[in-house]
Amino acid sequence: MATLTMAKALNDGLRAAMERDPKVIIMGEDVGKLGGVFRITDGLQKDFGEQRVLDTPLSESGIIGTAVGLAIRGFRPVCEIQFDGFVFPGFDQIVSQLAKVHFRTQGKVTMPVVVRIPFGGGIGAVEHHSESPESLFAHVAGLKVVACSNPSDAYWMIQQAVASDDPVIFFEPKRRYWEKAEVDPGAEPPPLFSSRVLRTGASVTVASYGPMVRTCLDAAAAAVADGVDLEVIDLRSLSPLDLDPVFDSVRRTGRLVVVSEAPSESSVTAEVAARVQQQCFYSLEAPVLRVTGFDTPYPPSKCEDDYLPDLDRVLDAVDRALAW
Repeated sequence: MATLTMAKALNDGLRAAMERDPKVIIMGEDVGKLGGVFRITDGLQKDFGEQRVLDTPLSESGIIGTAVGLAIRGFRPVCEIQFDGFVFPGFDQIVSQLAKVHFRTQGKVTMPVVVRIPFGGGIGAVEHHSESPESLFAHVAGLKVVACSNPSDAYWMIQQAVASDDPVIFFEPKRRYWEKAEVDPGAEPPPLFSSRVLRTGASVTVASYGPMVRTCLDAAAAAVADGVDLEVIDLRSLSPLDLDPVFDSVRRTGRLVVVSEAPSESSVTAEVAARVQQQCFYSLEAPVLRVTGFDTPYPPSKCEDDYLPDLDRVLDAVDRALAW
């Protein structure tokens, strides 16, 4: 058992995957000598060499296109996109090639490619550095989409993603990189494409993923003073969605609040709300409520505290659900 930051847990997870399989290759802008802008790949080029940790040109389309070719040749590329908003030059390669090859070849060719994307706000960055584009990828058939929220999940989920024969878009909440928690390398990890109940409760179900999970747990701790008992669920996998634990919870609590940083329209939170309404209609005591970012471009950093959901907005939604 060790106490690690999420950044260190990801680094250790990547190291374990590379030690396990010599076909695992890390590639991206500044991932080698620099160790990545967030130092997630720090020391890996030194230990595994320039043939397995590749510094690429500033070309996201080139990174993804090369990864597709490497995967066809039997490698397992792990691509780093420096910031969320930088992924769009490679969007064509992801949705038109990476997501389609397995289907196009009738299963003869697999695409074991991981695309790592630091996402979300909270770090005071400039435009294109704080986006939440997960819904765009979750909508694409042929892609798996996951988001870690804590160091233990980061350590295990990155290894599971690398081992998957399907392409995985791996979202990392950049503002949580430096938060610490215990990681047990000897533990039995939960399946990659599954959600987890992190806190049991009886009053309201709160479901989230990525950077907002910590905010929801903090809201649950604060709600205790008012006699409100929140059940907090980390979705973890955004495509496929594992909603059975959410359904079970809502059938007990009768209320659901879904939280994310991404804008609300046509989002993961919208899908969760729709599915819960279909499956748990007669159990609901209130409408499913959502707490999200606003349907605007991400604001300048001085305004991001007003844009991002916080503890107070989560608790306000809980109060509205209970008052229905």
